[in-house]
Amino acid sequence: MQKKTIIGVIGASEASPCGLKSAYQIGRLIARNGGVLVCGGLGGVMEAASRGCAEAGGDVIGILPGDSSSAANRYVSLPIVTGMGHARNVIIAQTAQALIAIEGGHGTLSEIAIALKIGRTVVQLNSWPQISTTTPQAQTPEQAIEMVFAELQKGELING
Repeated sequence: MQKKTIIGVIGASEASPCGLKSAYQIGRLIARNGGVLVCGGLGGVMEAASRGCAEAGGDVIGILPGDSSSAANRYVSLPIVTGMGHARNVIIAQTAQALIAIEGGHGTLSEIAIALKIGRTVVQLNSWPQISTTTPQAQTPEQAIEMVFAELQKGELING
């Protein structure tokens, strides 16, 4: 059985309308490309991406910070309860084969840093321009998905 590509979507829990729209589109595109979405499972960018993925027929893994699966947004199909708080960011970065950051604060920055430390591709969309020399910046959700899948194929990580 072929393993599915797991793409992480990280970002602001209180995102702008533009950020939420972008997250929704990215979630849909992940599902349409046969991928699985992994995120923190809560609100904001996480919920918008989850909704887009779920509505397009995809699976959504939510890596939850608390002790209960009931905290997951309603679009998470596979809740993972960690009881780890922000430390769950390591699990998100380790689980994803590549990540897309949309807006976000210091939690998002920590996920970006962890992902880069372990060699994951990170594509940004209106997130942390201060580190744009380290991670590519996409202009649209479509471009973000194209960049992620191109990097994965180049690195032959699609099924690894």
